[in-house]
Amino acid sequence: MSDILQRLAAVIASRKPEAGGDPEHSYVARLFAKGDDAILKKIGEEATETVMAAKDVRAGAASSRLVYECADLWFHSLIMLARFDITPQQVLDELARREGLSGIEEMASRTLQARERAERAEPTE
Repeated sequence: MSDILQRLAAVIASRKPEAGGDPEHSYVARLFAKGDDAILKKIGEEATETVMAAKDVRAGAASSRLVYECADLWFHSLIMLARFDITPQQVLDELARREGLSGIEEMASRTLQARERAERAEPTE
């Protein structure tokens, strides 16, 4: 796989306010300047557009429409990750960790972990 995610992440990081990103000249810097909620709202919009594109492809539209919308979703997800100082590599590492795990086993493991966290958080009487 290419290193495009790392290259995009580097460009996105350079647009953060603390790196001198200028909202007057950069869409990404403008999103950072608007704050978390603006970034998260944009992800929601892009996710919805991706779902709609998938439905269009299912109905016979060109698959390039779905590729385009998915690229938008991934790009805005990279902005969100950067906002919280998470790298694409961390996400790739998590995917690698899950590789070979049954989805059902993975969900059961997360359920068990959540239950254990809840039990530790309950006050003792």
